[in-house]
Amino acid sequence: MASGGLMRTLFALLIGLVVGAGALWAVLNQEEDAGPDVQSIAAASLEAVRAQNRLTVFAGRFTVAVTSRAERLGLSAEKTMIVPATVRYEIDYAKLTPADVRWDAETSTMQVNLPAVEISAPEVDLTKVREYGEGRMLMTLGNAEQALDSANRRKVGEAVRQEADTPLMLNLARDAARDAVARGFRLPLEAAGVPARVIVRFPDEVGSGS
Repeated sequence: MASGGLMRTLFALLIGLVVGAGALWAVLNQEEDAGPDVQSIAAASLEAVRAQNRLTVFAGRFTVAVTSRAERLGLSAEKTMIVPATVRYEIDYAKLTPADVRWDAETSTMQVNLPAVEISAPEVDLTKVREYGEGRMLMTLGNAEQALDSANRRKVGEAVRQEADTPLMLNLARDAARDAVARGFRLPLEAAGVPARVIVRFPDEVGSGS
């Protein structure tokens, strides 16, 4: 009896081990078949990008010439400033939300919708500003020269902005942003064994809101 009971107990333990091993194999096999969690990888990539906050993706250097003229008491004066300035093209990554990152499992495509490129205030290289003027007589009277200088300084920002805000320069900045963001999302996926195509779009581009 004792021997028979022991045999039944050992047989039950053996069956339990076999069933348990089978269940464990099924779970492991299911996890393996499921593959990497793309959504988790995308979320981590999004947080890494957002942590950069405002990032300069491109920079442009421009030289602009502005002129102001004054007339008083039958006299006239004119002053021209030639100003080199640098502007930065920036992306405010803090504006990105999870809704801006979408994964299409059927096509293995990730779409990232970026906010618009922003142009910084110009940084003027004061050591290389050149000035030319005429009408010295009027400039020596009152504050005519100071008024011309103030008027020119006000014009510089707008002149640089017009040079920087052209389709050519904005496209260069967008291309630089696309490359950086696509690489930031694609590399973690590739490291996890997920071959993916990353599409980066801006608000005014077709498909950015779809």
